[in-house]
Amino acid sequence: MEVLDSVRKWIVQLTEIGLALVALGIVLQLLFGENVEFITGDVTGNIIALVGQLGAAGVVGLVAIAIILYLFNKRA
Repeated sequence: MEVLDSVRKWIVQLTEIGLALVALGIVLQLLFGENVEFITGDVTGNIIALVGQLGAAGVVGLVAIAIILYLFNKRA
């Protein structure tokens, strides 16, 4: 069980780092536009596209958003 707990902690920490990097990418692109030197992708554009795809999916999109929000709130 110790191994599973250790793996779980690593996954949680990596997820938190990933979310922090996404938040940093959003802030930098809002401040400086899409031409941020060390961000290779369009973070805000990708998030907008994801939300648009989930919205176009109707009820399935709403369920997916509810699950994502549940997982984020569970973490906090």
